[in-house]
Amino acid sequence: MKLREIDKSIYKKSLNLVSLGLVVGLIILSLGFGAALIAAFGVDASLANRAEGESTGNFHLNLLGVILALVVCGGVLWRIKDNPFLAEVYYVWRLKALHNRIYRQLKRIKNAASAGNLDALIVLSFYYTSLKQVYLLDNNTLTLSKLEQEISRLEETINEQAVTVSPEMFEESMLTGFSPEA
Repeated sequence: MKLREIDKSIYKKSLNLVSLGLVVGLIILSLGFGAALIAAFGVDASLANRAEGESTGNFHLNLLGVILALVVCGGVLWRIKDNPFLAEVYYVWRLKALHNRIYRQLKRIKNAASAGNLDALIVLSFYYTSLKQVYLLDNNTLTLSKLEQEISRLEETINEQAVTVSPEMFEESMLTGFSPEA
């Protein structure tokens, strides 16, 4: 994955609209699926022998309605992920997923980087640079100073090793060298 510049205002606007659309879609679809499932398979709530405030026993149908709504919304998002409107949002989602993959191996990557492994230095360079981009897009300024310290330490290590490293050199395949199975 290659880093690219993202317009923060477009990203925020798109993210807000996508989030709102997901919430509204989940609410409407959950209620609709739940009501349809209860109408088709549920217990009649107006039975005379049911005490006031007692459960109707349709919880599992409502839960199934929520699950179906999640599947439909996920399918719609998957289908339209390549739409230009979602370009920034989808890029950041993919970047955050990649951050999670790197974070799970971060200790091994840092150990390899301190031992002079070039791939580890490239992965850290990409990780810190992309993390800074996401922090700035999401207004996460609380942890930005700690990240700046990590970037400075990495630059010192790169200078000590006398190698050329840039985030553009990163390839996802580099991560396989740091997995526990490797």
